Amino acid sequence: MREEIFSQRLNDLQREQSALLTLVNEPILPGNGIFERYRYPILTAAHTPLHWRYDLNPGRNPYLMERFGINATFNAGAIKWQDKYLLMVRVEGADRKSFFAIAESKDGIQQWQFRPAPVRIPETGDPDVNVYDVRLTAHEDGYIYGLFCTERKDPAAAPGDMSSAIAQCGIIRTRDMEQWERLPDLVTSSPQQRNVVLHPEFVNGQYALYTRPQDNFIEAGSGGGIAIGYTKDMTRAVVTTETVIDPRHYHTISELKNGQGPAPIKTAEGWLHLAHGVRNTAAGFRYVLYMFMTDLRDITKVTHKPAGYLMAPEGPERTGDVSNVLFSNGWIADDDGRVLIYYASSDTRMHVAVSSIDRLLDYVKNTAPDRFRSAASVDTVMAIIEANR
Repeated sequence: MREEIFSQRLNDLQREQSALLTLVNEPILPGNGIFERYRYPILTAAHTPLHWRYDLNPGRNPYLMERFGINATFNAGAIKWQDKYLLMVRVEGADRKSFFAIAESKDGIQQWQFRPAPVRIPETGDPDVNVYDVRLTAHEDGYIYGLFCTERKDPAAAPGDMSSAIAQCGIIRTRDMEQWERLPDLVTSSPQQRNVVLHPEFVNGQYALYTRPQDNFIEAGSGGGIAIGYTKDMTRAVVTTETVIDPRHYHTISELKNGQGPAPIKTAEGWLHLAHGVRNTAAGFRYVLYMFMTDLRDITKVTHKPAGYLMAPEGPERTGDVSNVLFSNGWIADDDGRVLIYYASSDTRMHVAVSSIDRLLDYVKNTAPDRFRSAASVDTVMAIIEANR
């Protein structure tokens, strides 16, 4: 009887996952002209391999019970490597611990499959309690760097306080997307660093880092927005000065906090940036994605920034573990100009949207900036109305 239960459950699980892994995705049309969303999430907890979650030995697990539950797959770094599209996914177990795992696709849109095992990240002398939200950057020094949040319990927390945490920037690097070298955590003067991204090129002979000065684990506090700092050495990375280039503003999509998403994309007209903005609402924090562009020669100079968001949660994206959230820390620009934007919804699942360099440049250059007043927003609408007459 037990053998029949095991065999039937295994067949059912394998059939269900096979259908999921071979699902053909399709764009949702007509869209907004800037990008196309796709109908189905590209990675969910159900995409993780069965041999991670189940002991497949009938003697040890006669009822084929799940032995390690997976809660979510989200917030993935992205890179194109050896003609495959790779996502370094934040996989969260039912135990609330996150780890990284690499999933691959031939076309960057569908039929993603995880590699056989998760990524092993070496620990430092002060072990991480949790790691998450890696940004992958292929740097001109020849390494692929992964910058991620490393979280540890706040040693100054009061007795009984089990939620106070310290977040810093962990750093790993590789040359083959297989073996990872752990470097010391980034050192800055900010109390917390949850959101750090490496620029892909040297700037005046130094490594440039997009940071977010933050006073505490959740809120930016006196932190002013997305900043830039520099270090001469990534093996002992120290940033002494953080200069804010994209500040927060009252009554905007990023009044509470904002942060760089993936590393920027270089174009002939400037560096394209994808970022997230956070505001507080009666229902809690709302995370959306927005864009801006910086000068090719002076990456601290923002040349264009459309008002409002590029993407916000829609439909089923609005619900999940942490609802009303979109977050992106990975995108890929193909040689033909196609841009694949990988984003997570509500800290639960991964999605893809497709645009192009030309469309994104048009969007950032020709969409009106925020002028921070209702009357000015009406002026923007009236200008479009007048132009259409």
